[in-house]
Amino acid sequence: MSEIEIKNIYKSFKDVHAVQGISFTIPAGMFVALLGPNGAGKTTMVEMMEGLRKPDSGTILLHGKTWQKDERELRKIIGLSLQETRFAEKLTVSETLRLFASFYELGEYRVNEVIALTGLESKQKSLTGTLSGGQKQRLALAVALLNKPQILFLDEPTTGLDPHSRLDLWNILKTLKDEGKTTLILTTHYMEEAELLCDRIIIVDEGKILCEGDLATLLQNGDARNLDELFIKLTGKRLTEGAVIIPT
Repeated sequence: MSEIEIKNIYKSFKDVHAVQGISFTIPAGMFVALLGPNGAGKTTMVEMMEGLRKPDSGTILLHGKTWQKDERELRKIIGLSLQETRFAEKLTVSETLRLFASFYELGEYRVNEVIALTGLESKQKSLTGTLSGGQKQRLALAVALLNKPQILFLDEPTTGLDPHSRLDLWNILKTLKDEGKTTLILTTHYMEEAELLCDRIIIVDEGKILCEGDLATLLQNGDARNLDELFIKLTGKRLTEGAVIIPT
């Protein structure tokens, strides 16, 4: 059984057809990058997988379960970190993690585990309002990992971070990948992030999948030297925060 099965998903907002018949499957333990320019439909697709939106039609199965019938069970096995996560600024890092751990009935031991995993030992007594951008992203990841999720969703986790903070987050995710117990869906604006971390790449635009597969196969089939070049060939755009149109 695949860990994630997406079957013929459609989603529209008035006259905007955000997702148009997307289907794919992901085995357990695989790290997958979902790439697309702004407005491509990737965020809408991920939000439906996270249970934050309902598709107009089609089926989403996570670990063989659906949001319609198994929401309580699914909340226990997924973790998610949104692009912008805000915390109570007057709570410390440890207090914040203990608060979220209480939702899963987890104790101090697991809080200490995720603090160590995300390298926040020196900041555990610091107020969240004093953290740098990279430290806040590590805290958001620590919260997402508290329940040892089988499926983890990360929405542009390193956007806006300096290179050092970005590398710190990559190393955390590589450690998680090596353990082989978590399936990851990653959206990112950094090609090297997708290349470094992910086993499979899915590129979408205008609500449809343009290509999917491992990096080597995609580059060979697309006659491209790297992922950035392939992306431009397929979409006519660069995968940057501005999604700049390349003149012809």
